[in-house]
Amino acid sequence: MIKIHNLGFPRIGKSRELKFALERYWRGEIDADQLRAVGADLRIRHWHLQAGCGLDYLPVGDFSYYDHVLDTSAMLGALPQRFEWAGGEVDFDTYFRMARGRGADGIGCRALDMTKWFDTNYHYLVPELSPDQVFALSSRRLFDETRELQALGYRPKPVLLGPLSWLWLAKSVGDFDKLSLLERVLPVYRQILQGLAEQGVEWVQIDEPILVLDLPEDWRAALATAYAELQAPAPKLLLTTYFGGLGDNAALACALPVAGLHLDLTRGGGQLDALAELGGGKVLSLGLIDGRNVWRCDLAAALATIDRARRAFQGEVWLAPSCSLLHVPIDLERETGLDPAVKPWLAFAKQKLTELELLRLVLAEGVDAAQPEWDTALAAVAARQRAASLGSGAASLPSGLAGDLDRRASPFPIRRAAQQAELNLPLFPTTTIGSFPQTPEIRKARLDFKRGELADADYRAFMERQIKQCIREQVALGLDVLVHGEPERNDMVEYFGEQLDGFLFTGHGWVQSYGSRCVKPPIIYADVSRPKPMTVAWSRYAQYLTDKPVKGMLTGPVTLLNWSFVRDDQPRAQTAYQLALAIRGEAVDLEKAGIRVIQIDEPAFREGLPLRRADWPDYLDWAARAFRISAGGVGDATQIHTHMCYSEFNDIIAAIAELDADVITIETSRSDMALLDAFGEYRYPNDIGPGVYDIHSPNIPDSAQMLELLTLAARHIPAERLWVNPDCGLKTRQWHEVRSALAAMVVAAAQARREVDTVPLASAG
Repeated sequence: MIKIHNLGFPRIGKSRELKFALERYWRGEIDADQLRAVGADLRIRHWHLQAGCGLDYLPVGDFSYYDHVLDTSAMLGALPQRFEWAGGEVDFDTYFRMARGRGADGIGCRALDMTKWFDTNYHYLVPELSPDQVFALSSRRLFDETRELQALGYRPKPVLLGPLSWLWLAKSVGDFDKLSLLERVLPVYRQILQGLAEQGVEWVQIDEPILVLDLPEDWRAALATAYAELQAPAPKLLLTTYFGGLGDNAALACALPVAGLHLDLTRGGGQLDALAELGGGKVLSLGLIDGRNVWRCDLAAALATIDRARRAFQGEVWLAPSCSLLHVPIDLERETGLDPAVKPWLAFAKQKLTELELLRLVLAEGVDAAQPEWDTALAAVAARQRAASLGSGAASLPSGLAGDLDRRASPFPIRRAAQQAELNLPLFPTTTIGSFPQTPEIRKARLDFKRGELADADYRAFMERQIKQCIREQVALGLDVLVHGEPERNDMVEYFGEQLDGFLFTGHGWVQSYGSRCVKPPIIYADVSRPKPMTVAWSRYAQYLTDKPVKGMLTGPVTLLNWSFVRDDQPRAQTAYQLALAIRGEAVDLEKAGIRVIQIDEPAFREGLPLRRADWPDYLDWAARAFRISAGGVGDATQIHTHMCYSEFNDIIAAIAELDADVITIETSRSDMALLDAFGEYRYPNDIGPGVYDIHSPNIPDSAQMLELLTLAARHIPAERLWVNPDCGLKTRQWHEVRSALAAMVVAAAQARREVDTVPLASAG
């Protein structure tokens, strides 16, 4: 019988048990043993659930207390010196200091950089490698968890991030080629594989997602060298690729001396054509179930793909999701409030594994053995296809979209003069990214209102008090451009999606973004439109409270798209344009209400970038156009800001300039302003606010540290175009942290104004 397996399961628990345990541990409310007990309980529950879906091999090592790339770094002993690790087993204290900052003595130190995992919204901790890097097996968690699973009587398939992908994702500290470290790291990988073999492990899943990228020739050669060294009779290696097609790496992947190869057939169409080069003695794993979206699989189409693969390939065929199920919610059965017409179209992690089991049953015994489940599945797919036009009727975009709908009336220099005349801002103006601390009282009020336990008038009065307090705090701190603090908002995507037609919301559809940070992505299931204003009343009230400008805060169309589960029955660009028109209407209404600064956040702009460069131009064209449509309806004197999270900007800086935002704020503090190199070299023409402190860490920097970063920034960007702001929003921080950090930031900006003539500055030319 054909085998089915899984590449990874969500870690957080169906009720976010891991999130809450982590935060209690960080607050000192539970100890390390109690945190480990929560982790063990989650692993056991998830293994039982997967086994109940009929899997032949269960993944182990996919569970993480923070991030699987960080786990790999800890296992290899690749810890930067600033974390003062003394060697031996990497303990929780050291592990979380790498993720969150602070040194062994409790004094703050810079955490590892954080960036997006390929083109997903999951964040990983970037390994740091030095020329004299030493590697040693420094964590035995994988072995311990494998024994846990074996003790339950299940067959384990340990999951390892492959050596080449781990090196590719790392950053070099110093001028050297990180690929030169491969020969040092491979002995540790051999040690890991040998240890697993001694535990009786038959198969190891070794992930090399970089095989779907455009790889330099030396990296392609290194893959062949590495796997020649790693091959052994046991355990067998299942080389796993995902998030795209192998393309020109197909022959290389097929030739590597591994026992099996996994292909993502949901995002890598046409890969079956390369199977002729895969030896018949190997296993071919077909990633048929989309591990990154929530739509039910078209099982009839999947059967046709399996048949084609079996005719083209003479070896053993396995079935699996396309990638780890880390990127989808756990269980659709918990969603009792979904539209009954739409719910059958969906499949979460548990349901996706059930789809695998159903496919195997049909292959083994025929459709008759799988009814009525088979008929139900096909009927749901057919119903969704019939309802393709369900929604607002916004699918046909205005003919004006082909004209100047995506352009501001005047070029940036003219706009900038009009905005300065309107706003009268000082040199190095200070602001924040938008959100302020979300206290337990705020969250309770939102929940009570949602449940109908708080009257509309009482809810509005409560939120107005929160906004008033937030404005008072900012005025007292001396900030130049204020925000209303967003107390009414649960999430920057969910909040807007709840007010737009075409969106669907779950009650328990949480996925991990990083560490304990979880998000509940909305589902775009139909055409999108804006039935009424979404933010105007709150922004108008905040502006009424102060003479200083208050930013209207909007989430941009590309981020709304990339941070949602998106319909797959029309081009993504079409959905992006619908979203852009909705945000455009909101921006125009904010301007009419007297708001003169509007921030349209696009933190997910780069993560939607295709993995292959040949596909970049099309995406960058429609993504930048969607943003410009959203911002293009306001006048010259209205200042448009945008914000972007951790991103490598060097290779898309021209596209970022094409957004034509008046001010862009970016996260730069963890990299000591290194990200600004791209903006300086390109001579980015508009204003920039590089983050001068890291809000993802509990560390509170002083004004001298911020001034140092601001001085570094002034070497790249002319001082008259520099803003001063934190790296990101402040919703996850506590008020005492925020007050201290922002007070220091205002002091740093004032000092920069005094010293502007004494520090080396970038040319304005």
